[in-house]
Amino acid sequence: MLALHRTTHHTLHALSGALADLNLSAAEINALANLADRDALNVRELSAETGTRATTLTGILDRLENRGYLTRELDPTDRRSFRLPLTEAGQQVAERVQAAVADLERDALARLSATQIAGFHAVVAALQAAS
Repeated sequence: MLALHRTTHHTLHALSGALADLNLSAAEINALANLADRDALNVRELSAETGTRATTLTGILDRLENRGYLTRELDPTDRRSFRLPLTEAGQQVAERVQAAVADLERDALARLSATQIAGFHAVVAALQAAS
């Protein structure tokens, strides 16, 4: 588990470097990556997807909203909750984030065999099921 935790930090650091011109924190990159190409998630859903406590996520969302990357809209199905749709500018930035993630993943997986990749996916699935 510690190796996975270290790898997560290494990955976010690599993404921060690849996207340095955007001046985004690792947490902001994580949020944008999880909001890209999706219907607007609510705060609870984004918290689960990013592994970030909702109270911590509030500050991240404030910064992204202040930069014009997302808006908060009342969820019509639960008026106690907010949906988080990306703005046009936010979608463009999220697409850059997705491209950087895809590049990093492609480069990392290029060194592995199909069997190793399948094993990795099996471990990830087992860890997700255990939590």
